[in-house]
Amino acid sequence: MGAVVGTLTMQTKQRRPSRDKADDDLEMTMVCHRPEGLDQLEAQTNFSKRELQVLYRGFKNECPSGVVNEETFKQIYSQFFPHGDASTYAHYLFNAFDTGHSGSIKFEDFVTALSILLRGTVTEKLQWTFNLYDINRDGYINKEEMTDIVRAIYDMMGKYTYPVLKHDAPKQHVDAFFQKMDKNRDGVVTLDEFILSCQEDENIMRSLQLFENVI
Repeated sequence: MGAVVGTLTMQTKQRRPSRDKADDDLEMTMVCHRPEGLDQLEAQTNFSKRELQVLYRGFKNECPSGVVNEETFKQIYSQFFPHGDASTYAHYLFNAFDTGHSGSIKFEDFVTALSILLRGTVTEKLQWTFNLYDINRDGYINKEEMTDIVRAIYDMMGKYTYPVLKHDAPKQHVDAFFQKMDKNRDGVVTLDEFILSCQEDENIMRSLQLFENVI
């Protein structure tokens, strides 16, 4: 959870000199995709108008066209994990952001997800994370999906983080996950089971609060 939020916000924290709304609106007309108006985005997210302006400038700086395709997203995300291979995890993360399955992430997609991860309720944050793990989007997390996610995280962190990682470590991690979260032992984890298990875990609940004031 922390890896998701931390890397997504690093690019947007540097503030530029203050400019007025006319300048921001002018900027928004000069890209291939023009985001929704600030008033509408302010109503749809938990960000203020000023915060949205800062986020937009950071987004446009990385993505001048106003949209991000998967390859560009992978390149940006991989910069934060130079000792590992983040491409697979970035693929899953991209799909979680691309809620419309359009093959690209617009600024609206970006701030909507960021609003949930940074300022959403506990249930909203956990539901977003569940959707990230539910790779085939059938409403359940199965062991194959969780194994793919865990392997992607290990690959992303790299051998310097896990120098003596055993070959069966991902399987052990997944088995522990299901032992804890698959309440009725039917081989899959539902959203309700996921939320309930996370709410019972103090470490997970603390991690959800780490980035609430990051912007």
